[in-house]
Amino acid sequence: MSLASPMVCLDVHYADASATVAAVVFSSWTDDLAIKETTITLPATADYEPGEFYKRELPCLMAAIQSLDEPPALILIDGYVWLGLARPGLGARLYDALETRVPVVGVAKTAFHGQTEAVEVFRGGSQRPLFVTAAGVPPQEAAVHVKQMHGEHRLPTLIKRADQLCRGRV
Repeated sequence: MSLASPMVCLDVHYADASATVAAVVFSSWTDDLAIKETTITLPATADYEPGEFYKRELPCLMAAIQSLDEPPALILIDGYVWLGLARPGLGARLYDALETRVPVVGVAKTAFHGQTEAVEVFRGGSQRPLFVTAAGVPPQEAAVHVKQMHGEHRLPTLIKRADQLCRGRV
């Protein structure tokens, strides 16, 4: 998968009445450092609703994408693109919101009950897999790239960096 524009890892953290979204921009799957890092704090847009997570998180992800200097060639999120066969998750909703122009890869740390299409990726000697789903790119191809990402541990360096930034652990 060759991409002309940078890619971005996005993650969101909630605290009381606000949400902080982090964007970690990078150019190659094997990068260990970001080209750019940014965070935006927004008022929380909606309460958490089981099965409707996207209603809370999607506005935050869209705000982060709109703040970038250029549209990303691919987006990685912490979570699922698909929750099951033809059952859209946050990533599929994001893919649709971007008019299917930007591939979205979901990297989830925990198994989702009923999800059977996720590609399991084992990294860094961990016995616990990451669960990769995707829209706009074959999930098996996305999984190969996630496995190649920089970092000695289960979670790739730049995905972990987005998590740290949105939590204020800089």
